[in-house]
Order: sequence, then C-alpha cells, then structure tokens
Amino acid sequence: QVQLVESGGGLVQPGGSLRLACAASGVSFSIYDMGWYRQAPGKQRELVARITSGGRTNYAEPLKGRFTISRDSAKNTVYLQMNSLKPEDTAVYYCNAIHPVTMTEYWGQGTQVTVSS
Repeated sequence: QVQLVESGGGLVQPGGSLRLACAASGVSFSIYDMGWYRQAPGKQRELVARITSGGRTNYAEPLKGRFTISRDSAKNTVYLQMNSLKPEDTAVYYCNAIHPVTMTEYWGQGTQVTVSS
C-alpha cells in the first residue's frame, strides 16, 4: 500500500521558515519523480516544486529563491525548505509522487501551513 505522509506544517510568522517532509512507503521511491503542491482556500491546487528521480528540480516561478526541494533516497523522503514566508504562502501543502513512465501518481493527505503574525 502506497503512503505519502507529510509533516512539518504549522503556524509561522511572516519572514520565518519551515521545512516540510514527505515520507514515502510502498513505492520504489528512487524511481519516482516527487513534488510539492499547495492549495489555498478558494483556489486551485498549484505546483510549488518538483524533483526528478535524477535530482533535477523545477519551481513555480514566483517561489524561486525562497523555496528549495530536495530528496533523500536513503530515507525515502522529500523535503521542502521554505524561507522568507509570506501570508500568501498560507495553504495546505501536498506531497505528490509520479512514476515517470506509467504516470501513476499518488498524493499525501496534506499539511497545513499558516503564515500570520
């Protein structure tokens, strides 16, 4: 059974930092492309960042320079380091895994990030 379990969300003040983690089980983590998406209230889910099995990354343009995605295959975990957080970063953040050939994908349950003073 495939599971993606996010952690690390919470309440942070503007300008602060958080690191999200997504632990994967039930999949061959090393061959999956991994990503983070977010969904704010009343808005569509949007891409935050992706990292391929080979380590290539891409980011939503407005988030470049503030967010960093990384992966640790030894821990079957993908991370999202978020710096200089803004109130508009408030959203539920979801982990995503997608097989690069079959395009089978899985989602985590999401973790809430709230940026507020």
